[in-house]
Amino acid sequence: MRIAAALEYDGRPYRGWQIQEGVKTVQEEVEKALSKVADHPVRVVCAGRTDTGVHAANQIIHFDTTAFRSEYSWVRGTNTHLPDSICLTWARPVDGGFHARFMARRRSYRYIILNRPIRPACLMGKVVCQHRPLEAARMAAAAQYLVGEHDFTSYRAQACQARSPVRHMYRIEVSRSGDFVYLDICANAFLHHMVRNLAGVLMTIGAGDKPIEWAREVLEYKDRKKGGITAAAAGLYLVRVDYDAGFDLPEAAWLPRYG
Repeated sequence: MRIAAALEYDGRPYRGWQIQEGVKTVQEEVEKALSKVADHPVRVVCAGRTDTGVHAANQIIHFDTTAFRSEYSWVRGTNTHLPDSICLTWARPVDGGFHARFMARRRSYRYIILNRPIRPACLMGKVVCQHRPLEAARMAAAAQYLVGEHDFTSYRAQACQARSPVRHMYRIEVSRSGDFVYLDICANAFLHHMVRNLAGVLMTIGAGDKPIEWAREVLEYKDRKKGGITAAAAGLYLVRVDYDAGFDLPEAAWLPRYG
């Protein structure tokens, strides 16, 4: 049987999602825990592989198993074997044709910026601190140049292995609440470092170092070397993955917010 499930995790202790020899990863911890509950080796597929230090509020996974467990047992049993920085929030049987990665229609990320002169203490590693004042309205105006289907070569890592740099950006919203600035980004899929590179460009514009139109100019360059800085991973959260309604998966559990 195939099981779909959702994960929350704090990305700080891990070298990203994907299993790598000699380092601690989210996938390794999840597979070890599920294997203990299933009483056989379990391999997991995720909706979107996250980098070192990136968090998830709603990472969707699937795995195949010959074990029969209740939904309650999958969740409670797996969480018993997971570290405090990872938890399973729900699990349920799905059609054998379901695929967490290839059947995802949209993916949404939230990037959180603490915009104040003083670095955080309690939120260190969970937000990005930007000392210079940011104008959210400028960032929001610049972001609209990126909505739609575009070649995002300038916004992906030079080492990105995706076959095509074309992605469809459905939505980019910028909002402020006190000292916190939130970037909410939704696309059909993302390239390596794409959100962090978008955030780097928008923060540069928000600080007044570049005009609003620079976001469009960077897009038109189709050259990563002209794309500005890659923002830090700390403030990035995978918050939602959308599938066809026929799979009847639960809604995303929560949206990280600090202000």
